[in-house]
Amino acid sequence: MKELIKYLLDNLYIDFQGEISLEQVRGFLREDDGREARQLMAKLIEEKGVDDLLITLADCLKEHIQTGINERVIREQLSTYSES
Repeated sequence: MKELIKYLLDNLYIDFQGEISLEQVRGFLREDDGREARQLMAKLIEEKGVDDLLITLADCLKEHIQTGINERVIREQLSTYSES
């Protein structure tokens, strides 16, 4: 999850620069066997890609701009997305 969160933080502007594929996310999560990573991967497979995740994540992060977007906030939003 840390590598994925770093990627998202590095590319955040309430949209994400560059393209990221399901295979790239799988690569970022490859060595993370935590529940959050497994749940997120399952959700992305169910959704057949990362497009919905990126749109939803960018939209949800807008409310955190004034207080700050950091690793904790992105982790919380990824967990919320994967649980929905």
